[in-house]
Parts: sequence; C-alpha cells; structure tokens
Amino acid sequence: MPTSGATRSAGVRTRTEAISSRENRWLKMFRAALRGTDLLAEGLAGIEGTRIVADAVSSQLEMTALLWSESGERHLAGIEGELAPATRLLRASDRLFESVTGTRTPQGIAALVRPRRFGFDDLLKAGPGQPLVVVLVDVQDPGNVGTLIRTAEAFGASGAIATGGTAHPWSPKAVRASAGSVFRLPVLEGTGPAVALAQLGIAGVTTYATTASEGPSPSQVDLIAPVALLIGNEGAGLPPEIARSANSALHIPLAGTVESLNAAMAATVVLYEAARQRGFSS
Repeated sequence: MPTSGATRSAGVRTRTEAISSRENRWLKMFRAALRGTDLLAEGLAGIEGTRIVADAVSSQLEMTALLWSESGERHLAGIEGELAPATRLLRASDRLFESVTGTRTPQGIAALVRPRRFGFDDLLKAGPGQPLVVVLVDVQDPGNVGTLIRTAEAFGASGAIATGGTAHPWSPKAVRASAGSVFRLPVLEGTGPAVALAQLGIAGVTTYATTASEGPSPSQVDLIAPVALLIGNEGAGLPPEIARSANSALHIPLAGTVESLNAAMAATVVLYEAARQRGFSS
C-alpha cells in the first residue's frame, strides 16, 4: 500500500538529525558544494533556495541530503511528502546555515543532489522534433551557462554540450541561473569541442557557428533539420579553428553601432528562430 503524505511527513520529523557544530561532516560537505564545485568529482552538487529545491524534488533527482535552518523549516511544507526515504534530513540553526550558504540572503533550505548522467546519444533523443543541440565553447560565466541551458529547454532543444573550458553547468551559480532546467535538459559536460563536432557530424547533425558578421541570418537557413548551434566565449567568441570546422556560420543582423550580443542573448535569438521554424506556439 502506498505511503500517505501525512505518514511520510511524520517520518521526516522523526528521522531528522540536529546539527550543532560547524565541524559536522555534513555541514562541511554543504559548504564545499554551495560555495564551489568541490563535490562534483564525487557526483554531488549543491542546490539552494525554496523553488530550486522543490524543482529538484518534482524532477525526481536523487537527493542525498536535505538541510534546513530554523527559519527555513516552513519551506518543508510543499516537499516533505515527496522526499525519498533514503534522503538524509538535517536541521541547523540559522547561524550555522548561513555559514555554509552561497547566497547573500539565504532562504534556509538546501540540498545535495546527484546530477543525472547523459551520453551523447541522449542529446539527440529528447525534445519534440529533430535534434537541436546547443554547444557551449569556453563560455566562462556560470550565469551565462545557466541562462543558456534555461533558454535551450524553453525553446525545445534536445540537449546541450558544455565543452571543456566552459563553466560547469552544475556549479551553484549556473544551477540558479538555469532555474531548474539543468535538472531536466540532457547536458553533457567536459567533452572537447573538436570531439563534439566530430560526434555531431557522424550523427548527421549540421553544425552552425554563431559569429558577429559571417554567414546568413538564422531566418535564412533550415533550422528544422537536425542542427547544433555553437556558442562561443563572452569576449572572444568561438576559437577560429572551431568556427572553421562547423558546417556553416550564422550571424545576427544588428542595428546601429552595436558590434555583438551577449552569448546568452545571441543563443536566445537563434533558438527562438529554430522554435519558430519548428512550429513553436504559446
């Protein structure tokens, strides 16, 4: 017989562990995860905030531990009935929670989760139509990385590749900027850009290098077919050898004396055009 929400909520209370020391090993793990990428090599990522934790629960991410503060306990109401029995439940004072948080105004709830692992083939299967993959090359601002992943999901992309040199998509700032999209969109990290291009070519995916001035505009090419969009570094753009290795170049026509768009903004324009061609409607 399924466990009722009320019974599971009672279970949450009875198996909660109180933390009273800054030296507690769980507190150290949360501190490392919420202030950087120290635990990613171990397959764990730190997430923080009411909405993002609830989104992780609804996305059915494996949650290793949940931590909340005295003032953050009120945020449990919407998720405690959905927590897996294996999740470690931890309660700390507001002061101790603030000692591990990575935000200026903490909401008093955080979690350690295990990111889903994807292979290259997974990037081609998701989404409603033909493969639409976003390839991030040396995008170093984690906020831009998260925004790109959020935009990719919003416009029906099938996946994203964060190549080596790109900020980790599961770093705390990137997760916050993605607003939970990184929980759902297949993302492959660490692959070299040349390897990614080779794999896309073998799979029959046409690759487009986004540039400041070369090639046709997005509306002048077929974005309904299997395509991958290469987005480069915020300042330098795509490395010349990577841009040359793509099947074609794209540029976004700009008015006035504006030379280029922010990486995330440029991707938004192209992804919207791809969604429009593919029959996107509100």
